[in-house]
Amino acid sequence: MQMNPLLAEVTDRVIRRSAPTRTAYLDLIARQRDRGVARPRLACGNLAHGFAASGEDKSAIRAGGAMNIGIVTAYNDMLSAHQPYARYPDQMRLFAREKGATAQVAGGVPAMCDGVTQGQPGMELSLFSRDTIALSTAVALSHGMFEGVALLGICDKIVPGLLMGALRFGHLPTVLVPAGPMSSGLPNKTKQKVRQLYTEGKVGREELLEAEAASYHGAGTCTFYGTANTNQMMMEVMGLHVPGAAFVPPTTRLRQELTREAVHRVLAMGMDSDDYRPLGHCVDEKAIINAAVGLLATGGSTNLAIHLPAIARAAGIVIDWEDLDRLSGAVPLLARVYPNGAADVNAFHAAGGMGFIISTLLDAGLLHGDILTVAPEGFRAYTRTPELRDDRLVWTDTPSVPGDETILRPASAPFSADGGMRLLQGNLGRGIFKTSAVSSDRWTIEAPAAVFNDQEEVLAAYRAGRLDRDVVVVVRFQGPAANGMPELHKLTPSLSVLQDRGHRVALVTDGRMSGASGKVPAVIHLSPEALPTGPLARLRDGDLVRLSAQDGRIDALVDQAEWDARELCPPPRAEEGTGRELFTFMRRGADSAERGASAMLAAMEQ
Repeated sequence: MQMNPLLAEVTDRVIRRSAPTRTAYLDLIARQRDRGVARPRLACGNLAHGFAASGEDKSAIRAGGAMNIGIVTAYNDMLSAHQPYARYPDQMRLFAREKGATAQVAGGVPAMCDGVTQGQPGMELSLFSRDTIALSTAVALSHGMFEGVALLGICDKIVPGLLMGALRFGHLPTVLVPAGPMSSGLPNKTKQKVRQLYTEGKVGREELLEAEAASYHGAGTCTFYGTANTNQMMMEVMGLHVPGAAFVPPTTRLRQELTREAVHRVLAMGMDSDDYRPLGHCVDEKAIINAAVGLLATGGSTNLAIHLPAIARAAGIVIDWEDLDRLSGAVPLLARVYPNGAADVNAFHAAGGMGFIISTLLDAGLLHGDILTVAPEGFRAYTRTPELRDDRLVWTDTPSVPGDETILRPASAPFSADGGMRLLQGNLGRGIFKTSAVSSDRWTIEAPAAVFNDQEEVLAAYRAGRLDRDVVVVVRFQGPAANGMPELHKLTPSLSVLQDRGHRVALVTDGRMSGASGKVPAVIHLSPEALPTGPLARLRDGDLVRLSAQDGRIDALVDQAEWDARELCPPPRAEEGTGRELFTFMRRGADSAERGASAMLAAMEQ
């Protein structure tokens, strides 16, 4: 199938823009491979420390004749998605021994749960936890004891952070190892309805807690299509999983066999093998474009509009929101998974899931099929579905038609011809609008602004009835420099109530919405942020604001002379407590959301 011309154009644009930084990155990992820290080059004292407590693997690690896999794990037993990882290291050591190799836990990384911190002070640490994870991954791999890497992580900031850290060791073969989604509980739409009823005062806390507990009820990833599951989609379309591994449930034999295969693939891709596949070569410009296409085709989380540029930068690649916007014009929307539909990820997987998505996009010329993947057969392997047959792991052809056309559609008959993520720009800056989650009759909103400095002020105004009208709710000083860019998901039920009352309502913010952002039109990640001198700091209550996904514009409709003469609104004082003050250096050094909102990458590039 011939490549879609717009996909080819955007890919060429990214390759040309990235040429100097990508060349420098590839030179770095080549030097790391040939002259960097490595087990054969360690002094005896260094090496002895590295195998001192390795039990029955001690002699093999000491001898150095076989590969040693470094496991970087985001395990904790508070986060449901990562609780299954408790058993993985012991299993993976056994799987490595099957091939005469070894595996060690190189290190752990923090894995916070946005579901627990949502709307709480701890959410101000959330985005910066990604860079903390990247730094922790680098610390783990810096020991030089490993010839391959297995990354154990799933959720919001965790997969991006693991990748960003591991890419600085991009000469090593690397596989991402998922754990799978929890079984389906209370339907997401029912849960959302209870949240809305609670906001309206029609049910109490006990009813709300019961609904939440029935939805989030066991081990595994939450089943809505938020950032965590968007990460899993992304690893498939980048070829960094064993094919089809994303949405197989935990604690099943099939999941265990996929983990065994992941370990065996790391070993098969070693630098002394005939099939050397280093991470830094797998994550190239085409793989990054594939990730963007997958994001758009499945209606994935807007958080990836921040994380994908950051992952790319860690590999010397530069992608921006204009690239996403252009691709959105060519990539059709092929999936309806909550919050963009009623189904959860288990129903998505049962209907054909990633195998069907990748197959139909490849056939339509909308994915790069020539990327280097961890699968020996190449990217076409990801169009197939894993299963157990006579206790053996095999892959079978995914059906050519979806099992449920209310959940999945072929590229020839999509839910929408548009990928559903638009760049809006104007005198208020540049921001992202997720059209796939919003009814098309609400893609353009023009209304007076109600301006707030945090989400608690918004909720207080809602409870007082001051927002019961057509309104553009503006929440500023929520960017990376101001307070770490927490998600504002707490606002969704209240704004949904206003919209259901018939009002024209929208949200505009330099902060983030959750990967489960709802049906209210929202322009998010607005850059430059209000702090220190962004245009949002000029906005005042009552200013007419117009946002339009059709036009790609977001503007304050204020006389230019008056706009230029306005003083900037002073920012609120930075809050302390819950560890927020420890991240001051990250806030002060963070660059824009469009570049990935990373103080770490900004300092590294300087």
